[in-house]
Amino acid sequence: MRKTLISLLITLLIAAGSVFALPSLLDRKMNSVESPAPYPASEPAKQLHQQLFIADLHDDVLLWERDLLKRYDFGHSDLPRMLEGRVGLQVFSTVTKTPRGINYERNSGETDNITLLAMAQRWPKETWDSLLQRALYQAHKLNEASANSDGRLVLIKTRSDLARFINAWQEDPQRVAAVLATEGLHPLEGQLANVDRLYDAGFRITGLTHFFDNEVGGSAHGLEKGGLTPLGRQVVKRLQEKAMLIDLAHASRPLIDDVLTMATRPVLVSHTGVQGTCKGTRNLSDKHLQGIAATGGVIGIGYWETAVCATSVEAIVKAIRYTADKVGVQHVALGSDFNGTIHAPFDVTGLPQLTEGLLNAGFSHEEIAAIMGGNVQRLLLASLPEN
Repeated sequence: MRKTLISLLITLLIAAGSVFALPSLLDRKMNSVESPAPYPASEPAKQLHQQLFIADLHDDVLLWERDLLKRYDFGHSDLPRMLEGRVGLQVFSTVTKTPRGINYERNSGETDNITLLAMAQRWPKETWDSLLQRALYQAHKLNEASANSDGRLVLIKTRSDLARFINAWQEDPQRVAAVLATEGLHPLEGQLANVDRLYDAGFRITGLTHFFDNEVGGSAHGLEKGGLTPLGRQVVKRLQEKAMLIDLAHASRPLIDDVLTMATRPVLVSHTGVQGTCKGTRNLSDKHLQGIAATGGVIGIGYWETAVCATSVEAIVKAIRYTADKVGVQHVALGSDFNGTIHAPFDVTGLPQLTEGLLNAGFSHEEIAAIMGGNVQRLLLASLPEN
């Protein structure tokens, strides 16, 4: 009997160990690259790249149980690799819920993958059944990484924070500014007051929807794909009052229309493709490109196949060129979606290849500086809370 119990215990421990190891295996498999580092680039591209302030509008690394301060040989980014890639500012997004059987066309919000991931990664118990707590926990992870980074990872909450950071970066670029975002506002859990809780936790960019319709409005991938709900209209008003930037990535077309009608401040799309180079459920039409640009916002071009219809630098540059020609270079930015379960051409150390691609496409040095980070820097300096 005792041997049977010991055998059973060993089996349970092995099973538990397998569960806890699963997130790392998923991370390795789902956050992949077309080719491993190092990533060759021409000398002119490398020299120009070393002069740039790089800003990226979307990275989901906080979802995974990796130490942001440690270098890994899998996934798309971490602080050491960001520094090597010359990243000066990174928007870190928090993923709190994704539906089972996730697809680009039609998803219900009735199921969830993140609950099991949170359990397997041993997140605090309160995150298991609260989307708000999942967002707050990922915010805590970013705060903790910043506190332990010896000044190399700097949280940005205000315009003055960013202005100070830029001055310090110009003296020593071995540091990255971190801006916190949420991918979808289902963490509000239907409560307008939770906008203030997210703000107090450091969130400054807010996606409205992700892969399913929520209490705020319709997703490009949802069942109804509607516009803003009555709560959503209250939320948009409150976000603008608090100088929190609205992110229209994953938004349904009616939702984009409704937000643009209400917009009194710039809005952005953190990671997307464009219909002009790649047809797709969530890729932006010319009309919406023009509407977002008219607010003074920026459009972050993504790196994955359904955004740009290939896994290549050339496809990314093609989408950037199309967007720049439609609405102006000043409205184009990078929106990698690194660590968001995508297959990318490179990890963050491969960014010089993108600089080279832009050079080959005929962009000037000044235009490349704007696209690679200057436009995001300008937007945030004008749009974050003042203090």
